[in-house]
Amino acid sequence: MTLKISEIFYSIQGESTYSGLPTVFVRTYGCNLRCHYCDTKFSYTDETASCDMSPQNILDKINSYPHINILQITGGEPLLQEDIYDLFSLLNKNNFTILLETNGSISVKNVPDYVCKVVDIKTPSSGFPDSFVISNLNHINPIKDNLKFVLSDINDYNWMKDFIKKHNIYGQHVLISTAFSLINPKIIINKILEDGLNVRFQLQLHKYTDIK
Repeated sequence: MTLKISEIFYSIQGESTYSGLPTVFVRTYGCNLRCHYCDTKFSYTDETASCDMSPQNILDKINSYPHINILQITGGEPLLQEDIYDLFSLLNKNNFTILLETNGSISVKNVPDYVCKVVDIKTPSSGFPDSFVISNLNHINPIKDNLKFVLSDINDYNWMKDFIKKHNIYGQHVLISTAFSLINPKIIINKILEDGLNVRFQLQLHKYTDIK
């Protein structure tokens, strides 16, 4: 069993309730969406830069970094590769806190409970506002999982506000961030306060600190 991997690197967590914590990232190759604001296009365009790695190979690479027990699997879209579940199992056996960043267009029903799911809900500016699998809302644990909206403009904000009201999703696990350089964060912060939304605002921290 192997996974197609774009890169493995060590940085800080930028977009989740783990934001700011040192983390090892495993970026898989391949994505089924083409979001307009995507900043990792190489993860689905440059297959020659990716490599096939077994879960054990990936674990060995992870262990070459300073001992950090937070591991984020991102992409691309990790759930496109069936062997990702073998990687989940191996990492869990090695006592990692596992975060899965997924674009929301694939069911997370079979993702193990020990994995923290960070699930995007794509807004209109992404180009894929209808991509979210609504049944994924049934598989989100508000105590440990995250639902994430990335906003590029006021239209995105209004769409997000309507979505969370329609589906009654509120709380600290609902993450609102602004696409870096596309809109002033103050605009969205003021709208959240004005509307009294019970959500968590955050910046794409890795962008503001210029860390990968």
